[in-house]
Amino acid sequence: MQVRFFFLFLLLFTFVAPLVFTNQAAIAKDKMAKANPASQKTFYLNRKDLNRHGLSAFGVLKYPASFTHFSYVNPQAPKGGSLSMIGTAGLSTFNSFNAFILKGDAAQGLEFLFDSLMVRAYDEPDAIYGLVAQSAQVARDRKSVTFYLRKTARFADGSKLTAKDVVTSFELLKTKGHPAYAIQLRDVIKATALDDYKVRYDFKGEQVRDLPRIVATLPILSAKYYASHAFAKTTFDFPLGSGPYKIKKYDQGRQVTYERRKDYWAKNLPVNVGRFNFDELRYEYFRDQTAEFQSLIGGSFDLREEFISRDWATKYNIKQFKDGRMVRETLPDASPSGAQGFFLNLRRDKFKDIRVRKAIGLAFDFEWTNKNLFYGAYQRTQSFFENSDMKAQGKPSPTELALLEPYRAELPKEVFGEPYAPLKTNGSGKDRKNLRKALRLLKKAGWSVSRDKKRRRAVLRNAKGEEFKIEFLTFSDAFERIIAPYIRNLATLGITANIRQVDSSQYERRVKDFDFDITTRRYVLGLTPSVAMRNYWSSRSADTSGSFNLAGIKNKAVDGLIEKMIGAKSRQELVIAARALDRVLRAGHYWVPQWYYPFHRMAYWNKFGKPAKKPPYTRAIIDTWWVDKEKAAKLKKK
Repeated sequence: MQVRFFFLFLLLFTFVAPLVFTNQAAIAKDKMAKANPASQKTFYLNRKDLNRHGLSAFGVLKYPASFTHFSYVNPQAPKGGSLSMIGTAGLSTFNSFNAFILKGDAAQGLEFLFDSLMVRAYDEPDAIYGLVAQSAQVARDRKSVTFYLRKTARFADGSKLTAKDVVTSFELLKTKGHPAYAIQLRDVIKATALDDYKVRYDFKGEQVRDLPRIVATLPILSAKYYASHAFAKTTFDFPLGSGPYKIKKYDQGRQVTYERRKDYWAKNLPVNVGRFNFDELRYEYFRDQTAEFQSLIGGSFDLREEFISRDWATKYNIKQFKDGRMVRETLPDASPSGAQGFFLNLRRDKFKDIRVRKAIGLAFDFEWTNKNLFYGAYQRTQSFFENSDMKAQGKPSPTELALLEPYRAELPKEVFGEPYAPLKTNGSGKDRKNLRKALRLLKKAGWSVSRDKKRRRAVLRNAKGEEFKIEFLTFSDAFERIIAPYIRNLATLGITANIRQVDSSQYERRVKDFDFDITTRRYVLGLTPSVAMRNYWSSRSADTSGSFNLAGIKNKAVDGLIEKMIGAKSRQELVIAARALDRVLRAGHYWVPQWYYPFHRMAYWNKFGKPAKKPPYTRAIIDTWWVDKEKAAKLKKK
């Protein structure tokens, strides 16, 4: 499953990454300065290489200041045509063009309306390069960063984009925006317009490494526009941005179309050459996945990512793909696969006992599910940092132990041994060995099984006589076939479970308010996770509506290890802290891990051209593909 707020997802998972200076000459000068303290003050004040065209984490920038385009684009890509698609999985409607607040279901694609000071390069783990800002200068003490804006930057109405707009954007997002903004901007004190084209952000605290990068990738809003438009309300007013697209038209809840701005001020900048080639982007919305698939093969839209392995294995063996009119392709993804699972809401008393949570996990038979429902397509997720070097393996190293020892008294013993991994089953769908283990854990936690004569089945009750009931909250009927066998195993333990399927809007409201027992989500933190982690696992985020801490984790060790990751001075330190954190999270049994696959399953009509090399860390379809006129002409003839 995908995170539903795509724009916010892009902001939190893609743009948040730490910062270091990446000029080798600068590093050498640092060493000289340390060797000669008397020269240190002059060195820092006069150091011109502090003013950089890009920022990176723990390494050198791939692209020099003179670069002309990213290596994964076609700089001669033709402009024109359209791309129509289904976007984020599960989004079946929208009721707002405001993607910055908690309220409402924002339309997909709004991220293409807004520029930021700097933008991500998707062939580097965490590098960003200048867009609205031509350069950035970080202070010697790292407690502030100054951005130098391009005087050519313009909003779509032709008005100038200035430092005032950057300051207004920060203030609106932090004080009135989605709670996730407040969490990640907590240590950003203020933004100050030093003049029309120079803006400085000031920071507090010790964990300031990532803050220059975070503020560099915030969307820039028009101060003039929001002086006369309410920021904190849902709306169908077309927002004013400075990005490559603007809204053309929409059919509420069904379709939204964006048109490429031919007057886009930044279209010839190195970070945009070869990108945003479609004249139109159209997002389609369907409430029924069968209708969605039929519309794709019927030609109503162009492209769809398939998230259901059964459908991928069985539905695409049709003439449109056999005769070449359509393409069925898997695109590799080198990004961490992240954490997907059934998240247990610890705000519910019945889930507070770790033995209960572990027992519930033992009842899920992944091996049977993968074989019978997924055609063997997946691997079992074990880690919160799956498919990356941050995944904990083996016993803790001495450096990991040094981070874990202060919390030993309050952590489960398994944290200090092999990291917890879900037990394999015999694949029968009802592994009695695992179920017996689960029942023993439930009994130790104070639950007992009795026979309910009326219902003719076992019922699990606590000392008060209260029955153990679980509701699985979902918005997709596709998950019912996965949950139903799980429910049967839970019934063997005496647990009464059911599925509550609601529409996507109601689902979002309930998840934002943490009004569920168990639900499924997938979260990916990227190659250099940092401040955003507070929004996923910190004690503070557990009580913040709309945060991604669905389980409601409140754990001092988790809080401390998050800060260790944020404060890491090297990638090695980051990896060590991540592995220690992974051990603690996995031992907490806050979720029942599901599955992953390191690629994207795409189905599309064969009318597109694409660069020879795909960047490793994104699909790169919307911003690097184009309409191939010859292919499109052949398609019409068939």
